[in-house]
Amino acid sequence: MKFENFPAAALMDITERPQLVFERGEGSWLWDNEGRRYLDFIQGWAVNCLGHCPPQVAQALAEQSRKLITPSPAFYNLPSMELAQRIVAHSCFQRVFFTNSGAEANEGAIKLARKWGTLRKAGAYEIITFENAFHGRTLATMSASGKPQFRDLFEPKVPGFPKARYNDLSSVEALVTPKTVAVMLEPVQGEAGVITATDDFMRALRDFTRRHGLLLIVDEIQTGVGRTGKLWGYEHAGIEPDIMTLGKMLGGGVPLAALVATETVSCFSHGDQGGTFNGNPLMTAVGSAILDAVLAPGFLAQVQALGDRLSAGLSALSSRHGLGEVRGRGLLVALDLGRDIGARVVERARAEGLLLNAPRPNLLRFMSALNVTAGEVDAMLASLDAVLKAELAAKG
Repeated sequence: MKFENFPAAALMDITERPQLVFERGEGSWLWDNEGRRYLDFIQGWAVNCLGHCPPQVAQALAEQSRKLITPSPAFYNLPSMELAQRIVAHSCFQRVFFTNSGAEANEGAIKLARKWGTLRKAGAYEIITFENAFHGRTLATMSASGKPQFRDLFEPKVPGFPKARYNDLSSVEALVTPKTVAVMLEPVQGEAGVITATDDFMRALRDFTRRHGLLLIVDEIQTGVGRTGKLWGYEHAGIEPDIMTLGKMLGGGVPLAALVATETVSCFSHGDQGGTFNGNPLMTAVGSAILDAVLAPGFLAQVQALGDRLSAGLSALSSRHGLGEVRGRGLLVALDLGRDIGARVVERARAEGLLLNAPRPNLLRFMSALNVTAGEVDAMLASLDAVLKAELAAKG
């Protein structure tokens, strides 16, 4: 079926899209409306941790849909209780609130920190965030973000989010006032170009927040559930935050996210937080299936090994073509192109059956499935090599 025969005009125009419609996916591969196959290193923006249509997710959905889909969040359901307990058992936290999206989880983290500030810190409400951070597209999470494109959108913004410089503790210290209640950051700034918080910075920030009675919030929407080679990104630094947010890979492709907190910070009163679909058994059953896979013996070690293979291959391409640095952790990796050709590389790669992402004009970001094979990594590198050669030759 040709693109012009699809009812695309009924969709609100919110982003530029190529004229193709994806109809089927399996593992690291997608097929479009004309039957063409693509190797996918975007995976829904780091969402499909087990690739497209994994049997574990299909089975969990089928089995749970025959039992119970949503009884109302006013009642307990077993899948949500089981998934919450598993997150608690494998982290430093004691309480979980499930949401439908990462932005909603971050919105909940902001509300929880401000409620804690009301009760424990004389009404403090400001949350220090970071330049170039991305925390979501609700009004509060856009306000918390440091993405330059958000600066003048949807004014007036929600106040109370002074911006520090990433990996610079002195810039955090300079922003602390009696109104400060927390510091919030991504362990890896994905949208900013896969910039990693150093372990030393994370440890120093944890020590600083403790000394000043501030909460530390880690936004693990993109780094949590194994993406960096550890279950949670904060584990690389050996710290224990007060609040964590999860999303993307927690559902492996279905809408599931979570606000996770320590017992002492979990201060919501009845009615403070809620949501119609939050913690429904259909989605949380999938979450448990995802954790089954990610926590299987050897899985995270394989993620790290594949991440090393990807990074080494990209470094070789960078040397061959005179590009910039390779950075990231696990299977969240970026290649600095050294020039503003990202959009053209993405378009040329798509024409060759390879799906890539350029969050910045000079940068490619790689977000494969966590169970991508070594052969698929090598195939992507070979295809990218040819694409870069053609693009650089064309620009002369």
